[in-house]
Amino acid sequence: MIKSVLVVMFIITSQVALATSPLAEAKSKKMNVLFIPIDDLKPMLGCYGDQAIITPNIDRIAERGTVFLNASCQQAICGPSRASLMTGMYPDHTKVWDLATKMRDINPDILSIPQYFKQQGYETTGVGKTFDPRCVDGGKFQDKPSWSIPYHKAGGKGYANPEVAKAWKKAAELVKGRTFKMGYQRNKAMARLGDPICRPATECMDVPDHVYKDGAVARVGAKLLEELSKADKPFFLSVGFAKPHLPFVAPKKYWDMYNSHDIQVAEYQKSAKNDTKIAYKSLGEIAAYSDMPEKGPIDQETQKHLIHGYMATTSYMDAQLGLLLDKLEELGIANNTIICLWGDHGFHLGDHGMWTKHTNFEQAVRSPLLIAAPKGFKPNSTNAPVELVDIFPTLCDLAGLDIPTHLPGKSLAPVMKDTSTSVRYAALGQYPRGNKTMGYTLRSERYRYVKWLNLDYRKSVAKGKLVATQLFDYEKDPLETVNLAANPEYKKIIDSFEAEFARRNVAQVK
Repeated sequence: MIKSVLVVMFIITSQVALATSPLAEAKSKKMNVLFIPIDDLKPMLGCYGDQAIITPNIDRIAERGTVFLNASCQQAICGPSRASLMTGMYPDHTKVWDLATKMRDINPDILSIPQYFKQQGYETTGVGKTFDPRCVDGGKFQDKPSWSIPYHKAGGKGYANPEVAKAWKKAAELVKGRTFKMGYQRNKAMARLGDPICRPATECMDVPDHVYKDGAVARVGAKLLEELSKADKPFFLSVGFAKPHLPFVAPKKYWDMYNSHDIQVAEYQKSAKNDTKIAYKSLGEIAAYSDMPEKGPIDQETQKHLIHGYMATTSYMDAQLGLLLDKLEELGIANNTIICLWGDHGFHLGDHGMWTKHTNFEQAVRSPLLIAAPKGFKPNSTNAPVELVDIFPTLCDLAGLDIPTHLPGKSLAPVMKDTSTSVRYAALGQYPRGNKTMGYTLRSERYRYVKWLNLDYRKSVAKGKLVATQLFDYEKDPLETVNLAANPEYKKIIDSFEAEFARRNVAQVK
């Protein structure tokens, strides 16, 4: 009799233990996901060690999650980076290398992160910018197959000054009838032909937060959290913020957090020694603003003002993020919600004389990535090389879902558990120059290697003719002042990178 009672007690105890284990909880009560894409956000943040920037809410996520200090985007431009991240596939697979290619025109059956979560019984929806609308079915749908609930529109203004809209309308008349291949080219033409006020790079207006887009997005996002928290299903909610993407527009109180006189411009504003011209870019995107020079260099006073604007818009975005974090706490669902915050790439702020992105240099490729899983993980940070394509398998792993077998990325859960581990030797990225040249880059914990090939990549990415190589040692040269690729002392390092390229079957020479 006593023996029978003990057996029953053992079975009951075992069942209770199983039911309360993290894996069992994930399966019995699926974790929600709050997905936070941020446009043009570089890791110039408090939790990344920046002492000047004010980002208390991103730091709140860091205090409960993992900060990936060495995360690389797969291509440093919005559309291709987001198409890659959102599907967990490299640009050479998505075939989205520009801002004109529609992701599903090339791969109709490609699987996105929210689409997969939808298939697993999640309610999936979003507001703001998740995909780049130019690379999917527009801003209204944001890739219709991804969402169980139609995507939401938030409103909000690009500029608060009504004179800007008037001047922009007049500038549009000046280019009427002209044909432009890219929207950027049209914007630049209008900025040059129109009144200087028609498209300024910055705006400081004393207006409430909700007047601009990110304030409107956050408020819709908070309402969606309320609605989704009442549903019987777990949710995947994407709330995408536009800032600090140009133009740098934010309410005055965020500009007042900083003083332009105290801001330091980039320390090294020249090309690296022994380097190749193909690695560099012109002013490009920033020259499409009416108060910016068409060609460089940008004077120091303007540089300080632009950096001031970048910092102000980052703090503005961070404050809107705070509304979402507060709502999670208010609703009592923070302990059952995975938070994944990421930037689609980095951002040049004058280093090497360059602005915005579109390169394979550290400031363009290195991206912020924070993941907070409320159960079973301690707050930490890691310098392990990770890729944004790792987000898809990681979220599946943390949510207790099977990881789709076709994904090339790795779950970062092991790194979150033990930051001394790594899932790869180096992180892969790429950036094209025109239609016949591709630069592939690998970033390890210490080095970056870049290999430029003449490659008709739209036809085949198999092999190309070598154009140039770059190697930077961030332990000795964090500002990338010297290209070490021709230095024989680094031959073993280069050989290890070449072996990694060969293992991945990319960047191979004819």
